[in-house]
Amino acid sequence: MAVIIDGKALAKKIRSSLKVECDELKKDGITPKLAVIMVGDDPASKVYVRNKSRACNEVGIEYQEYLLDENTKQEDLIDLIKRLNEDKTVNGILLQSPIPEHLDINRAFKAITYLKDVDGFTPSSVGKLCIGEDTFVSCTPLGVIKMFEEYNIDLNGKDVVILGRSNIVGRPLIQCCLQQNATVTVCHSKTKNLKEHTKRADVIISAIGRPKFVTADMVKDGVVIIDVGINRDENGKLVGDVDFENVEKKASYITPVPGGVGPMTIAMLMHNVIKATKEQYNENSTF
Repeated sequence: MAVIIDGKALAKKIRSSLKVECDELKKDGITPKLAVIMVGDDPASKVYVRNKSRACNEVGIEYQEYLLDENTKQEDLIDLIKRLNEDKTVNGILLQSPIPEHLDINRAFKAITYLKDVDGFTPSSVGKLCIGEDTFVSCTPLGVIKMFEEYNIDLNGKDVVILGRSNIVGRPLIQCCLQQNATVTVCHSKTKNLKEHTKRADVIISAIGRPKFVTADMVKDGVVIIDVGINRDENGKLVGDVDFENVEKKASYITPVPGGVGPMTIAMLMHNVIKATKEQYNENSTF
């Protein structure tokens, strides 16, 4: 049976550590602050935003929310981001996705100053990650790497297969795993002979959003499984991309859904807000 990677417990441990850092900043008169922008009335986004607010409260980060009408114009969204860029009391800016289709989310991400890019989505953050410089790493990939570190899972020389190539998870994970000296294969909807790739993988990270897609016959004994997927099955139950019940029997380590990667994503957002705050108040900062 596999070791269950407890993302919920690890996230709690990280938040406790971040609270200590936050308290130290407050002793110096610095209160970290996160501004969250949500456009429209997406139910899932409301849940995610509420969870982020709770995490901020636990760590001691000030939280400010901007709820914009679904008919908000692109320029109005950009203007708000620019105002937050210039507001020195705000240390991190997060634009909750998805946003209405008439808005260009990439243009909005580009408007966020690198110093406050706690989601790691700006071209500057992505570029720095690709060349191995210290930067803000997207929260879900960073959470996955922290899991590997906590459970002493060494990626050095390992075959890592990533299922999914999104800008939010798949692509940043490529760079994160390469920095750990892994040999990385990225699979997606156009990949041929998918099972040939997954059967040889030492580590599989699935982020494709298809319930129970990864089955036991697709993996080898001893594989490490990281399930990023969040889906609903035919009964409305929350499940991942992996057929947990059967794959667990072959895996050495596996993340559950829920309670795996999800809590780590929010913990890493808190980490990035503290990181941004420290960098902005660094004596060498131009902030």
